Amino acid sequence: MDAMKAITTRCSVRKFSPQPVTRAQLVALVEAGRLAPTARNVQPWEFVAITTRPALTQLANLTDTGGFIATAAACLAVFCKDTKYYLEDGCAATANILLAATAQGLGACWVAGDKKPYAPAVARLLGAPADGKLVSLIALGYPAGTVAPPPKRALSDLLHWEKF
Repeated sequence: MDAMKAITTRCSVRKFSPQPVTRAQLVALVEAGRLAPTARNVQPWEFVAITTRPALTQLANLTDTGGFIATAAACLAVFCKDTKYYLEDGCAATANILLAATAQGLGACWVAGDKKPYAPAVARLLGAPADGKLVSLIALGYPAGTVAPPPKRALSDLLHWEKF
């Protein structure tokens, strides 16, 4: 799948089939994440792949809006070292992972991490280092049913030339 097709067809998936995601698929997704743009090439990210049902359920129970993580085949946690641009860098890595998941035929949903009250509990559960900032949790799996991207604002409504 080409990049524009992945961008235009990507959508958040919260209902997953029981089909597993392979280790090779998870490695490829993290590869996409690690190749994201990063301020000053700091590359502050670290990734944790969660694949066991008990761990996925524990993780889901810690979040306020990520209960569906419990039914996902896997979850990738994106942490960044506490650098000046950790949030921008971690979000770029997360976006790359979401697009790569779409290109692989997987469904995915970004669950917020940064500044959420559950972030320290997730960090403890996953054994993150003290300077690790949780940027995102990405639920992953094959979609259960058909999914389609939601409507987006028209380009003509948001593109401004030369000034706002």
